[in-house]
Amino acid sequence: MSGRLILLRHGQSHANVDRRLDTAPPGAGLTDLGREQARAFARAHGGAPGLLVHSVAHRAEQTAAEISVEAGVTPALVEGIHEVQAGDLENRADEAAIAEFAAVYRRWHAGELDAVMPGGESGRQVLGRYLPVIGELRLRYLDAGDWTGDIIVVSHGAAIRLAAAALAGVDREFAVANHLGNAEAVALAPVEGGGWRCAQWGSQIPSAVPADPMG
Repeated sequence: MSGRLILLRHGQSHANVDRRLDTAPPGAGLTDLGREQARAFARAHGGAPGLLVHSVAHRAEQTAAEISVEAGVTPALVEGIHEVQAGDLENRADEAAIAEFAAVYRRWHAGELDAVMPGGESGRQVLGRYLPVIGELRLRYLDAGDWTGDIIVVSHGAAIRLAAAALAGVDREFAVANHLGNAEAVALAPVEGGGWRCAQWGSQIPSAVPADPMG
């Protein structure tokens, strides 16, 4: 078993600049800075990944395209790894909407996965679409005896943090408090028995607790 799963948040989007809850695909595209962030990530990663996939959102697709230019690997679209759906809060940039999104999100990390974004998704629904994709990538590639490369999954900050915490048993308070910047990643290393170890969370190495599969 070799290689890691790199869950990479997309580069800066125009909605990020506006501090807007842009969650419904296809969404806003990257800024010039976002494109450079993606290229810088690829250069820092070093060498071509074994596989490069992205969500259906424009910003994720464009991030993967910039990485592909640097790394020389063809990206592929994968369903199910898009951002947490904000529902009635979509496209809002006011403090009340951002606070409401954050409050529901904190409840998910506290174990209340059936709490629902108003008009949007529950935490259980997010994990229900996201985790099977990760499981399939592991089964097909990382668990293969001859696989040696990393898998880069270009996805979205809130969804990545929720999924990574569930998979690797990352401390819930850490996961809530430590946002991922644009083009920052969570690196998960597969361990025997089907588990995961969180090797990196942005610029940090998180503490872990016994894994709770529902985060």
